[in-house]
Amino acid sequence: MAELDYYEILEIERGCSQEEIKKAYRKMALKYHPDRNPDDKEAEEKFKLVNEAYQVLSDESKRSIYDRYGKAGLEGQGFHGFEGQSYEDIMDDLSAIFESVFGGGFTGSRSGRRGGAKYNLDLSAQMEISFKEAVFGAKKELKYRYKKPCESCSGTGAKDGKVSVCEYCNGQGQVYMRQGFMTYAQTCPRCNGSGEAIEQKCPDCGGRGYEEVEEIITVDIPEGVDDGNRLRIPGAGNVSGGRRGDLYITFYVEEDEHFIRHGDDIYLEVPVFFTQAILGESIEIPTLRGKKELKLPQGAKEREQFIFRNEGVKNVHSGQVGNLIAQIKIIYPKSLNEKQRELLKELQESFGIESKPHESIFESAFEKIKGWFKK
Repeated sequence: MAELDYYEILEIERGCSQEEIKKAYRKMALKYHPDRNPDDKEAEEKFKLVNEAYQVLSDESKRSIYDRYGKAGLEGQGFHGFEGQSYEDIMDDLSAIFESVFGGGFTGSRSGRRGGAKYNLDLSAQMEISFKEAVFGAKKELKYRYKKPCESCSGTGAKDGKVSVCEYCNGQGQVYMRQGFMTYAQTCPRCNGSGEAIEQKCPDCGGRGYEEVEEIITVDIPEGVDDGNRLRIPGAGNVSGGRRGDLYITFYVEEDEHFIRHGDDIYLEVPVFFTQAILGESIEIPTLRGKKELKLPQGAKEREQFIFRNEGVKNVHSGQVGNLIAQIKIIYPKSLNEKQRELLKELQESFGIESKPHESIFESAFEKIKGWFKK
């Protein structure tokens, strides 16, 4: 079976910079994140590969070894990706990598699994919002499911709560492997780290030890959130051991038909007919908060930009407002009728020699070329 190339996984070139690696990871991790692709095993596997690739390529030492010897060289250094780990441990590690790049939301940070629980106390969910809701903020309901201990088995997963010591790890929750002079510990594959064995599964929860409860909350979306931003809702996560974790909501923002967001700045493409650009007309353009007059200079150029201060998005952290950048796109007629053609010719001739700049510029070049072929 051919080995997957980490650079191909992140869709980047081998000589790319660390900033390019991080940018590619952000794009791919958001695309395949489990919150965005619920119950999609293929996306889940790709998310693991993207994180494994980033683990290696974001570390200059590991990247150097990988570039020279491939994944086999890394395995000689004790790196095995996510092999030998339980699903829950893998997802914990992936969350840690993801949050190290995207940040822990607007407040707090991930607390993960606490007190030997069978699942993380903290919970993640996704919310799709419109461009307007992201820019100006909104209140929106979110329906999600959280976990709490099964009442029938008190969260043990065993019928009537009867459990025994796991014989595979002797109740330690970990097993140890020796390779040469090194000893490695990993989560016990039989009890998944609990140190307990179940003789008969609880009929109510099927041995999982928890049940899922549906809840609806109203989320106060802050003004200025962007695609991929996360918001922490304290005390709205999973329940275990008398405690309740936090809910982390990742926002996915719909694109707008006219406005393009880049950080706190907004870009707007303004179509301008070629005569408007030549004459330097004033035109009205839309902004996030209404209308503004754009005064074109005479002879405005293609892609020329005009900045409107404080007409962008309010920064979700600092409260500072970005700018609106209007970039013109000059539109030329697709066809001309006979009258329009004559009028344009008449206009061109009215400028005299100025209308044919190539003649004065190339005159010396033509004379020079003639000299090249004289014998």
